[in-house]
Amino acid sequence: MTSTEVTTESEESGPSGYAAARLRLLQEKAPSGPSRRAALASLTDEWLTALFAAGAEHAGVRGAALVAVGGYGRGELSPRSDLDLLLLHDGSADAGAVAALADRVWYPVWDLGLALDHSVRTPAEARKTAGEDLKVQLGLLDARPVAGDLGLVASLRTAILADWRNQAPKRLPALDELCRERAERQGELQFLLEPDLKEARGGLRDATALRAVAASWVADAPREGLAEARRVLLDARDALHLTTGRATDRLALQEQDQVAAALGLLDADALLRQVYEAARTVSYATDVTWREVNRVLRARSVRPRLRAMLGGSRAPVTDRTPLADGVVEADGEVALARTARPERDPVLVLRAAAAAAQSELPLSRHLVRHLAGAAKPLPVPWPAEAREELVTLLGAGEATVPVWEALEAEGLITRLLPDWERVHCRPQRNPVHTWTVDRHLVEAAVRASTLTRRVGRPDLLLVAALLHDIGKGWPGDHSVAGEVIARDMAARIGFDQQDVGVIATLVRHHLLLIETATRRDLDDPATVRAVATAVGSAATLELLHALTEADALATGPAAWSTWRASLVTDLVKRVAAVLAGEAPEEPAPEAPGAEQERLAIEALRTGEPVLALHTQPEAPHEDGGPEPVGVELLIALPDRPGVLPAAAGVLALHRLTVRAADLRAVELPTELGETADLLLLSWRVAAEYGSLPQAARLRADLVRALDGSLDIRARLAEREAAYPRRRGVKAPPPRVTVAEAGSRLATVIEVRAQDAPGLLHRIGRALEQSAVRVRSAHVSTLGANAVDAFYVTDGDGQPLAAERAAELAREVEKALG
Repeated sequence: MTSTEVTTESEESGPSGYAAARLRLLQEKAPSGPSRRAALASLTDEWLTALFAAGAEHAGVRGAALVAVGGYGRGELSPRSDLDLLLLHDGSADAGAVAALADRVWYPVWDLGLALDHSVRTPAEARKTAGEDLKVQLGLLDARPVAGDLGLVASLRTAILADWRNQAPKRLPALDELCRERAERQGELQFLLEPDLKEARGGLRDATALRAVAASWVADAPREGLAEARRVLLDARDALHLTTGRATDRLALQEQDQVAAALGLLDADALLRQVYEAARTVSYATDVTWREVNRVLRARSVRPRLRAMLGGSRAPVTDRTPLADGVVEADGEVALARTARPERDPVLVLRAAAAAAQSELPLSRHLVRHLAGAAKPLPVPWPAEAREELVTLLGAGEATVPVWEALEAEGLITRLLPDWERVHCRPQRNPVHTWTVDRHLVEAAVRASTLTRRVGRPDLLLVAALLHDIGKGWPGDHSVAGEVIARDMAARIGFDQQDVGVIATLVRHHLLLIETATRRDLDDPATVRAVATAVGSAATLELLHALTEADALATGPAAWSTWRASLVTDLVKRVAAVLAGEAPEEPAPEAPGAEQERLAIEALRTGEPVLALHTQPEAPHEDGGPEPVGVELLIALPDRPGVLPAAAGVLALHRLTVRAADLRAVELPTELGETADLLLLSWRVAAEYGSLPQAARLRADLVRALDGSLDIRARLAEREAAYPRRRGVKAPPPRVTVAEAGSRLATVIEVRAQDAPGLLHRIGRALEQSAVRVRSAHVSTLGANAVDAFYVTDGDGQPLAAERAAELAREVEKALG
């Protein structure tokens, strides 16, 4: 066939015909799914077959075949997937002819803008390359003939599979290591807000690895739900490709709603929950499969030596060590004893789980599946033994997690605790959170297990940690909803009425201590009394203190620090004193300390701001390492309007993050026998990055800001224009409220907003313009969210009237909108 004939072939088999048919297929209203992927693969096969046939005739090549490998070989062709192709030839044709054939296939693919991963090899070269490159070998395990010599492809497949099975003792550990390294880099798909559907742990790469393990005949992956999980991930990737028009596997935040709509799902949360569920299925299958692979390979390596020692070919009997009633350890796993009767023993599920966690052993997959099918349901309320086994399971620390996941994989957790279904795989949009809701609850119990020596009722602490966010997924405040659900669940678990009440209180108020300590004035008696009233008893306060720490530690690194811990501990001491019958002291006018008095006298003498920076000593962090607790910045200056926004703006310009702030007026005698009003500002700050600025530079900029020669607003506007923002992430609008019964001495204005450079400056300007005085400020930043509380009074130092306070909240909110 001449080149002219090639370019005038029919529309159906030519590039333009294929492109049009491909476009029609991808624009069909039918949702993504296996049938469309198979249709796209079939359409591509037909086009490539025509190209190959024409090219082989033109080049005069016989004994060659076009082979699809990888995802294309499996027929899983997503809209923007690469075409993985191997041109296989028997070596009989001239190299130039083979190259000409390759060009006749590759160039039309490139001309259409399709990504192509290609190679040209003989069977011997393909086997040699596979033996040297694990990824090539994995791709060839899915080799599928597209066109040409089918016998050549069949022979190669047989050889590749034989090599894979013969080399399994060496290749499978290498594949396991490859999967672990990828998981370390990419993270766990089931917990990521923007997961990579292919590369993250529990994604499509791991699903493919499980196919490779099965092909080795060493072990087989659990098949229940695995095919459906693969389909969910592939469907999500198809919709992502069509939504973005790009060959991407990362499910970015800004695309999740569109992908969800394309899949017929309610919203992005429904999409993530479905994806997380699929990833969890793949991850669990991965854990079980690799455990079995390692067991088999270990047994294979030991068996010849044992046979020699035993002097025969009889296989050794596996030891079975009793762990609990009906539960034994067998070959490194927890299994059922031969005498166990799950259909007569409703506590056996929890007993086996507790024994596994306490022994730091995995539950045998056979045990979990058998219990899922045969275990007798627990009576309601649970018997004491079941409750004790649950507490034992929760108190086992890190070993609890894999055991809990194994029970969840077979639906046993929701059978034990039906309300768990609402939080199962539920995403958390706040980037402060590391885990999904259900995993966060388990992690909180793990953290609580290290704090059980601090409380008188560790069982209540562990169960409250497991249930504290159980209200998420219900309308309204999750703490309020959670109190009701936790009360029912605690009663179901078998706690008495008094203990049920304590657990419900802990769930209702699990955020009380951290929010009060970081956002309220602890010197205000009303603050301490309000917490004491909510908690009710010293024993509950003790439990709530431990739960607060466990919850924060299980949330993520941004949620807890030595500084936060010190604030909570201070609050707990004050509340404990009130619960012991001591009345909180009314705050007397506080005399300035020696350092503050020195600065105040200097400010009075010069009539200008005076600053001092003091680096705080480092304190031990939870992991034993040092944690910087910030820097104390003291400012003294003559009382005048605009101090708070000016000081906050200068700190923002110098990239200093404000953790806490206190402002108060003092009177100092002058040389003329009169008194002068001075402002003392005490800030706790930390450098956003880099080193701390010099105090002299801060003072110079503060002077300029106060006299108007430094335009803070303009400088911060320039900074904000250049401030990196996440593409497509739209922050919720700011919310400003008046805290009810916040203080008897002042009105508490609470601001919740997206953290940004100069936020405190803008709030300060809004308060100044509203002619109120700021008594103190308590700022807190969690991830991208700022939650700040300002104690304000009128010009006479009194709390604002209710109407004026509400109006002020609206004014500040408008200024931030």
